[in-house]
Order: sequence, then C-alpha cells, then structure tokens
Amino acid sequence: MNIIDLHCDVLLKLYAAKGDLSFQHATELDVNYDKLKQGGVKIQAFAIFVPPSIKSDQKFQVALDQIHYFYTEVIAKNPNLKVLKNWKDFDQLADGEIGAFLTLEGVDCIGNDLQKLSILYELGVRSIGLTWNNSNLAADGAGEERGAGLTVFGKEIIQFCNENKILSDVSHLCERSFWDVMELANHPIASHSNSQAICNHRRNLTDEQATHLFKKNGLVHVVYCPPFITEQGPASISDLITHIDHFCSIGGVKHIGLGSDFDGISDKVVNLEDASMHPALINELLKKYSEDEVKGFAYQNFLDLRPR
Repeated sequence: MNIIDLHCDVLLKLYAAKGDLSFQHATELDVNYDKLKQGGVKIQAFAIFVPPSIKSDQKFQVALDQIHYFYTEVIAKNPNLKVLKNWKDFDQLADGEIGAFLTLEGVDCIGNDLQKLSILYELGVRSIGLTWNNSNLAADGAGEERGAGLTVFGKEIIQFCNENKILSDVSHLCERSFWDVMELANHPIASHSNSQAICNHRRNLTDEQATHLFKKNGLVHVVYCPPFITEQGPASISDLITHIDHFCSIGGVKHIGLGSDFDGISDKVVNLEDASMHPALINELLKKYSEDEVKGFAYQNFLDLRPR
C-alpha cells in the first residue's frame, strides 16, 4: 500500500554531515532511498528546519544549504525520486517512482523578508509552518510561554500561502496562533501532531482544534514521536493507532494522514523505527479498519484534500 509521509528531518542530518552521508544507503538515516522503497513510501515530504541556535544572519543560508542537499543528494543521485512542485504532479508518478517535496518548519530563516519566502517557493517549498516551538517575527510556537498569536507579518505569510496554494502547517503553533491561522488559511494542515485527549502534550491538538481542522477540510497527520503518543513507557504501534481511533471518533476518518518525524526523533515506536517499517503499521490498521479507510490514512485522504 502506498504511503504519503508529510514530515521528516533528513535534510538537517544531510546538512550536518556536509555530504558525508549517502541518502541512498546510509544506515544512520531513518529515511533513505532504500528504506522508502522497502516501506512502500510513494511520496515523502522533506522539511527544512533551521535550529534556533543558528545565528540570525546565517539562517537563510542554512535553509538554502539544506535545499542544496535535497537536490544534489536526494534527487540527483536517485533517478527514481521525482521532485513534486505542482499538486497535480502527485497523480503523475510512474510505477517505481517516489515523489519528494519540500516543506518549511518555521519561518525564522526569512527574518521579515517575504521576498526570501518567494525564493523558497520557487525552489519547491509547498507547506509552511510559521514556527517551531519558539517565537519569531511571525507567531508564537507551542513552547513560548507568552502564547501570543500571529503578528501582522505572520498574517501576510498566510496570505502568501493562500495566493500560492501552499499548505499552512499548524503543528508547532501555540493555541492562539493556531486559531489565528485557522481564521485565515485556505489550506490548513497539521503535518505531525497527535491527540491531546489521548496524550496530554503541548504539541498535540485538543478535540476542538482537531474538529475545526476537519470542518475546514484540513488534515491531521499523526506523528510517531513517543512523547506525543503515550505518557507512560515505550510507545507501541497500538498506542499510535489509539490516536487514529480517537480522531475517527470525532469525525476525522477522511482527514487523517501520516507524518512520521523520522530523523527528527531519537526515541522510536517499537517496530516502527524507520521508513522501511511502515508495512507493520498498515498491517495493524487493517485489523481494525476497512481497506478503503486504511488507504485513506496512508495516502488517499491527503490526495483528496490537497490544494487544487
């Protein structure tokens, strides 16, 4: 069964390695070409994440460096990997081809310059989250105690997303920022978030947030990060599915997807430690849900609700 995974952080690892890791085979990577193929991943989103520790005047260059590794290490050296820059491209992959597209996790790297965001769009970014857990010139993230919403600049970025049919990712926002985005965004999505009702973590969504996303034809892509799955002990695939069960119970069966966060997490779900192991999740889902419902979670819900 095909998989669409809306979040991984392999570009940060490739950037840190400065060309010393092979995207095709490197065992240090949770997501590489071999593992994508083994796991049945048909489309993989590659996040650009610039750590807060990077000095402000260097952040845009670090984002460009990660894009460089996307094109030179991920795409150029793996002929069956195809860059997706238009939403219709998602329907045009041949058998054996794997689609890849860029996302931006936090707009810190653009400062207050929308022209830089235009450059990232031209280079292929098709989903934008305003913050990581910090605050920046656009919004407050989940880790900012102040908990303020979007700034005027943040609202301009959402307008840019709307005009260019870019996904507006709410996964790392504080609650007030979430509601500001939901008021403005045409294409909202939570690329890697779980249910706060099941696991009370600041990065998870309340039922009110999740149902509002569903009503706006948004998606919630469940994340494989154990602290977001369970408050006790190692996380199992069954624990992860509990979040899917809950989202389904509040009307989300057509709005659920997958957002692994591979290469951005150190702890792993047991038997779901890298991209090659997606079939284990699919097999467990098929024990509880119909094949059509599981196809929805795996890829079809995203295809049905992507921008047009």
